[in-house]
Amino acid sequence: MYSVFIADDEHIVLEGIRKKIDWDGAGLSFAGEATDGEIAFSMISEIKPDILITDIKMPFMDGLELSRLLKKIQPWIKIIILSGHDEFEYAKSAISIGVEDYILKPFTHEELLRSLQKVCRALDAEKEQQRDVARLKEELESSAILLKRDFLSKLVRGEIDAAEICAKSKELDVSLSAREYKVIISDLRCESATVLDEVSGALLSVFRNRSDVVPFFISPERFVMIVKGALGSEHGSDGDIDDTAYSVCEAVEHITAQNAHCTVVSAIGTQTPRTSEIAQSYQAAAQILEQSRFWSKSRIVSADDVESKSDGILSLQENDPLVERLKYAQKSEIDDIVQQQLSLLEDNAGHFAVVASYLFVDVIMSVSRLAENLGGDIREIMPEILQHSFVDNAVQSEDVFADEIRKILSAILDFRDSKIQGKYGDVILKAKEYILSHFNSQDTCLKVVADAVHLSPNHFSTIFSQECGTTFIEYLTNVRIEEAKRLLRTTDMRSSDIAYECGFSDSHYFSFIFKKTTGVSPRDFKNAS
Repeated sequence: MYSVFIADDEHIVLEGIRKKIDWDGAGLSFAGEATDGEIAFSMISEIKPDILITDIKMPFMDGLELSRLLKKIQPWIKIIILSGHDEFEYAKSAISIGVEDYILKPFTHEELLRSLQKVCRALDAEKEQQRDVARLKEELESSAILLKRDFLSKLVRGEIDAAEICAKSKELDVSLSAREYKVIISDLRCESATVLDEVSGALLSVFRNRSDVVPFFISPERFVMIVKGALGSEHGSDGDIDDTAYSVCEAVEHITAQNAHCTVVSAIGTQTPRTSEIAQSYQAAAQILEQSRFWSKSRIVSADDVESKSDGILSLQENDPLVERLKYAQKSEIDDIVQQQLSLLEDNAGHFAVVASYLFVDVIMSVSRLAENLGGDIREIMPEILQHSFVDNAVQSEDVFADEIRKILSAILDFRDSKIQGKYGDVILKAKEYILSHFNSQDTCLKVVADAVHLSPNHFSTIFSQECGTTFIEYLTNVRIEEAKRLLRTTDMRSSDIAYECGFSDSHYFSFIFKKTTGVSPRDFKNAS
């Protein structure tokens, strides 16, 4: 099922499309809407729909500029342009951007549905092509691709000098001209070779034609991209390449997430102004991934963040296997760690008390070392842990032994996570405070809040979702809906007034979102209350 977002400054058009299209019947889902280009861009950056329907003429940012920006950060998106201006220049601009269709107003919902069906067929064809594993392998094994991959692999590994980089890039037609560079490594973790091949094909298909990215596979599971900063200072600031890097990582994560049997951890290397130093950026990213082998979920990590944590988790240099694992373990892995300890007891069943005491003290020493390296003290985290009675009590039986180890591991992972989140704790708190103070403004969007916390929208979006476990849009919508529920319960305000009071620009859209979120209409909720 493909998702569709609509951007149009005419409420009657938005409502007409939303109500008259049989979304489920067409195999589509309605993802959201906006009445101007800037808000649309902010929302789409978070929602990542498959299809955009946009008017050309909108305030703040027109449909063509919106399309240009989206094609850069979400190259998979298919765009249908709506326009009341039958002018050739608009059509030419739309074609150059790569939109799928161009519909003149006024139009019928049947015309729009036909256009949507055409776009869906194009999306289906692209997916089918990406699944063509034989074609992908043949393409990847072509001599030209192999030569480029070999050159780029040597480049990121630092095996060639500046002169050879210049000569080879010209010879192989690899464009490396840029003001600065960052290397991204995305490690794909898929259940089977077939799934890996499908995801690999999708990634290459999406990124191969981007001018600001040089993509290649250094191995079947490792996807590498050299991100290029714009030439000339007039094109942007130092933050531009950082924003591009995060948007690229989010795109990789989005594409990978289309397959439930594959996750991806992406690491962003350090920034460098020279091609000869690209290897340093690659190495910084590789070090992050070397330390992420226990991560079970998709994640994006930047070397800039890691470097600033001099006392943080990624700076630890220990040889203790349990410490190494606890650096990155999820709480869901605690039972597995406990089971490993119990298996050691089974091997020494005749000496339970002695072996259990040894293992228990070993766990205490490991978590103490981890706490110390993270700038903490295990005696403050668990004051009782170093008392003899604590150990004696823990080795009474196998069940008590297992329970006490679970408590220790849970406590140290909570402490570890608090240290990891500390870097952005103030950012997230400030963002949430801003949302609570401004959710009733229709201007509140991802870009506005990102500006308030002094981060780029893509960087902020990534951090917010990873730290909060929900996207910015979902959080903002939930805050607005909760306020709407409060007003419906406690006041006699009309639903249309409540919609505007909570930051929704259209009362019909508010009703749609309210029912989608709560399962009932605002009227039914009020009556039930």
